[in-house]
Amino acid sequence: MPKINLSKPLIQGSSSIIAPIYWQFLKDLSQPRQAQDRVKNKIIQKLNKTVYGSQLNIKNREDWQQIPIIDYDTIEPWIKQQQQQPSASILTPEKIHFWESTSGSTGAKKNIPYTTSLLGSFSNMFCIWAYDLIKYGPCFSTGKTYLCISPEIAQGTQGTDDSAYISPYLRWFLTRFLLRVQGRFSTVEDFRWTLACVLLEAADLEIFSLWSPSFLTTQLDFIQANNQQLYETLKHRMSCDRRQRLLEPEIPWGELWPELKLISCWDRQYAADSAQTLKHYFPKVFVQGKGLLATEAPMTIPLLQSNGFVPLLNQVVFEFLDPQHQLHSLTELELGVTYELIISQLGGLSRYKIGDRVQVSHWYLNTPCLNFVGRGEQVSDLVGEKLTIEFVRKCFNQLGYLQRGFCCLVPVMGNPPYYCLLLEQSQEDSQTIIEKLENILQQSFHYQKARQFNQLGQLQVIIDPQVTQYLQTNKRSGDCKYPILLTKPLDSK
Repeated sequence: MPKINLSKPLIQGSSSIIAPIYWQFLKDLSQPRQAQDRVKNKIIQKLNKTVYGSQLNIKNREDWQQIPIIDYDTIEPWIKQQQQQPSASILTPEKIHFWESTSGSTGAKKNIPYTTSLLGSFSNMFCIWAYDLIKYGPCFSTGKTYLCISPEIAQGTQGTDDSAYISPYLRWFLTRFLLRVQGRFSTVEDFRWTLACVLLEAADLEIFSLWSPSFLTTQLDFIQANNQQLYETLKHRMSCDRRQRLLEPEIPWGELWPELKLISCWDRQYAADSAQTLKHYFPKVFVQGKGLLATEAPMTIPLLQSNGFVPLLNQVVFEFLDPQHQLHSLTELELGVTYELIISQLGGLSRYKIGDRVQVSHWYLNTPCLNFVGRGEQVSDLVGEKLTIEFVRKCFNQLGYLQRGFCCLVPVMGNPPYYCLLLEQSQEDSQTIIEKLENILQQSFHYQKARQFNQLGQLQVIIDPQVTQYLQTNKRSGDCKYPILLTKPLDSK
């Protein structure tokens, strides 16, 4: 008796449940000013119930400009106070379900409170994205999905996947569609092996959802390099035909996952090359670029009908700082201008400088679509490592490099990309420098993850009295003033 696939009717049924969220969002895109005003009102209502907000003398939306524009360093004392008094309304009047970490300007962790409202914003974003794909995207049959997991290696804790950022009810519903990688892992190779087995067993896999596309390309490299062992291990867990594909000199990836229809990943800036590689590996699969999303908040979302990335304007207030430091609202933007993004979200962060820069690509339903054009000028971010000038300066100071003449950390595009330290002089040999600097750079957990998973290659060092000649420039050498960290990568060639 043939096996009945209940997933397709379940997918279609669930789409009708989340449809109102999608259509309300489209209505809000047609009336961006009103949508933003409603979110402002919600934020002000929450602020007025907190210790932080009581000091600002905010009564209504007309007082919005009295809320100070902040960065993490400014708000950190309040966050620490909130952590010490979890039940008090310091930054938010809502229950904090958990704290999520991301990297700070000095490499230390930034701790972001996740409240019911903030989880609701992420869930809202997910529902809009899912409905848009079901209605206008590929025809999904199984819904089987691998959501990228970032395991903690050799730290005794289980990693989390993207589903941690959505509401418990939605997460419960999605469980039947998700591939899980169970267990704790002592090495990256252990995780890679387990993940390879889980993925290869899933002949009905339809969706990869990940961040940096290099996470997947390096996983595929691992499968290719270990194809013989995987062939033997999965003898009775894969069909003969699919298992035979593992032995080919260049594995035909699309034949390993014949049901694969969507890869969701970064595809802009320095991720473009890796995303192009995935398109080459899976020519029949829709590779969709991810919108702008941070630990602090969901910001933009790809909509197929819009041909761009629209702001999640009914969950987050967007403000934009132009190069002349003039502030603009979402409805006051112009083409061709690079803006620094300032967000206010429902979890306790108001008028927060997120560090991302955007440009308007076009308009959709009266709302500007926003292209991510990079992090702030002080940040180098090839695969999500987010190295800042402040953090690199701290590392150099700790190692005494700033007292040894010219030194500069340079991102280099390669396969994989890597960083190269340029020094005029040193009493230490290159290998000693590499070991010391790698050790201290990995205090930044995003850099550590990128190194662990081979998304970044090992640091390299060049010691040469004429080292500045390695930096391509049209200026005379005497006119060049290089920072200690370049944020625009050089080509390895």
